[in-house]
Amino acid sequence: MSTTTTEALSATTLLRFATAGSVDDGKSTLVGRLLHDSKSVLVDQLEAVERASASRGQDAPDLALLTDGLRAEREQGITIDVAYRYFATPRRRFILADTPGHVQYTRNMVTGASTAELTVVLVDARNGVVEQTRRHAAIAALLRVPHVVLAVNKMDLVEYQESVFAAIAEEFTAYATELGVPEVTAIPISALAGDNVVEPSANMDWYGGPTVLEHLETVPVSHDLAHCHARLPVQYVIRPQTAEHPDYRGYAGQIAAGTFRVGDPVTILPSGRTTTISGIDLLGEPVDVAWTTQSVTVLLTDDIDVSRGDLIVPTKDAPATTQDVEATVCHVADQPLTVGHRVLLKHGTRTVKAIVKDIPSRLTLDDLSLHPHPGQLIANDIGRVKIRTAEPLPVDSYADSRRTGSFILIDPNDGTTLTAGMVGESFASPEPVKDEAENDGWDF
Repeated sequence: MSTTTTEALSATTLLRFATAGSVDDGKSTLVGRLLHDSKSVLVDQLEAVERASASRGQDAPDLALLTDGLRAEREQGITIDVAYRYFATPRRRFILADTPGHVQYTRNMVTGASTAELTVVLVDARNGVVEQTRRHAAIAALLRVPHVVLAVNKMDLVEYQESVFAAIAEEFTAYATELGVPEVTAIPISALAGDNVVEPSANMDWYGGPTVLEHLETVPVSHDLAHCHARLPVQYVIRPQTAEHPDYRGYAGQIAAGTFRVGDPVTILPSGRTTTISGIDLLGEPVDVAWTTQSVTVLLTDDIDVSRGDLIVPTKDAPATTQDVEATVCHVADQPLTVGHRVLLKHGTRTVKAIVKDIPSRLTLDDLSLHPHPGQLIANDIGRVKIRTAEPLPVDSYADSRRTGSFILIDPNDGTTLTAGMVGESFASPEPVKDEAENDGWDF
């Protein structure tokens, strides 16, 4: 790649987006078509796909194979794991997460969409909006993905009828709006034939909107976290103890949000001790300022107790610490989450013991009603939980920070991830009831 091309790409914006939809809606084919028609596929990759397609008796290359890389995926014809792809056009760079559609792998969709600024939800034009479509819309709303694209796929199989597209778009948009999704853009496509993916379709002259790629290239990107509440979760304490630096003590981590400067007064949470930043090292060199996503080592003026799991924040902008966490969660494990369940809660770099004190409600996807106090959440359920932690945690609202307002619940016995949680997020919940769960020694 030439220096000019490299400079041009570095000047373009980056969009992280994810695909979602039910099994066989054509997500992997859409991704393959995007990569192929935008000329983002290497010659040897395309040749490998052509050989694999020919061996299966297919006349044309199966573009879904560009993302379905696992052997089990190719054999079953479904996406199982999240496939990340990186590509670029002259207008923008992209990180794409192709997520599974099977209900069993909804947890992978949560992973793929957790950092996305846009989600493409595919719907088979023959089937319309189904339960898994509603689930993916609900997850996108919970994760506060700011842009949602409804791609009504396989329009070639319904003779490119405008009425079919219009009915699906109206139903999905009404549902997503009720969930609180701020923006839905509906696009009729045929991923297999290439209609409205990269090039406009000659078969749907009644549609005057953008193609999928055109929308991806032009949608506003607002993921600049440098101006958010500054947060630095401590991952590691560095003490080289060399003759050159006998008293060096640095606190390393990746800045989750905001900007830190030398001289800033900061507070260490959850202890609440205050001090001042005396230095910042970035890639082994001292700098005066550092911002979101940079991995840095911070030096402090005072010799105070700071360890992995602590959070460094500006003193003037410190979140409150709490042992009572209320959140909306998506349960992703096969074993149920129950009232009284003893878990580990991982928030940033800190992991603490916790108990599920109450499950006030579970969301019913069909009509968005709330089932009060279900007592448990099973795999792929979305619901409200109240959790009591053994130690105070400095949590932000998820609305303020997707990084420090989120957490996961872990099974303390085998380390299985149970639940992904968003602090403070709610579809509205019924009045709480008195908790009568047995704490069994975990009474915080």
